Amino acid sequence: MILVDTSALYALLDHDSRFHDDARRIFATLAREDRLTHSYVVVETVAIAQRRLGDTAVRRMMNELMPVLTTVWIDEATHAAGIAALLAALPTRVSLTDFVSFELMRAHAISRAFAFDDDFRKAGFDVAS
Repeated sequence: MILVDTSALYALLDHDSRFHDDARRIFATLAREDRLTHSYVVVETVAIAQRRLGDTAVRRMMNELMPVLTTVWIDEATHAAGIAALLAALPTRVSLTDFVSFELMRAHAISRAFAFDDDFRKAGFDVAS
């Protein structure tokens, strides 16, 4: 099982991203794995894609990417743990979404992330490449 981060989804959607080709290659290699994301990643990715890439990218995300991902809805306890981790780390540039991802990964014994930022590696997780 692997957690799919906002940075990976955005790279798949943005054809001009420097990570786009790598994202497509990695995503294809993960086709036989359980690919998990969560509601905060969905909200964050939609907000960024809608603003930067437009409606077509959002539709593509919902119609092509989301059907092949398992989405976990973040509960109150995981949210609270993410907030606590964020507050403990301040000042930090790591997002609340990433802290929630870390909590979810630990809870589900997920050791790898599909991501293009260094936050997952710094938090002790492996990153698909």
